[in-house]
Amino acid sequence: METRVGSVDGVAKPVSNDVGGLPSATCHTVSPSAVACSSDATLGRHLARRLVQLGVTDVFAVPGDFNLTLLDHLIAEPGLRLIGCCNELNAGYAADGYARSRGVGACVVTFTVGGLSVLNAIAGAYSENLPLICIVGGPNTNDYGTNRILHHTIGLPDFSQEVRCFQTVTCYQVLPPSPSSPSLTFGHSEPRS
Repeated sequence: METRVGSVDGVAKPVSNDVGGLPSATCHTVSPSAVACSSDATLGRHLARRLVQLGVTDVFAVPGDFNLTLLDHLIAEPGLRLIGCCNELNAGYAADGYARSRGVGACVVTFTVGGLSVLNAIAGAYSENLPLICIVGGPNTNDYGTNRILHHTIGLPDFSQEVRCFQTVTCYQVLPPSPSSPSLTFGHSEPRS
């Protein structure tokens, strides 16, 4: 998660979630005005700060090798407390309950094994119009396109299978930029109406 944050002038575009029979989600983006564009700005630091700005004080997480650096940034952020959970589904349901009582919830899990496990809780929150942020760690961006099969995958060199699963049960998804991408735009989505 040491991706450097560059310009954030672009506008995030929600991925279409037109799933037959389900209402389309209405998503909005907010200005990433609080992004620090200094040389030490990282995606992990930015995510930690944005969670605090959104009113999140507790993040429910299951550590895994693809999210450890992010968890370090979350722990280091003043005003943010990391709550360790026994498994990803529990983290998702804890974030769901937190969203019901505090307005927005957040959970962090690791790639594929964690992301696919938390999916039921995320789908439930989506069906209830709850604002829930799920951050899933993933392979380094330099692993994309290498045709290598990594652990915590389903045995394919295509790492997009997980985001495709989330597209049907979330309002908005975003992937970090590739190493050749000079900028990254952040968005926040509201529950569908």
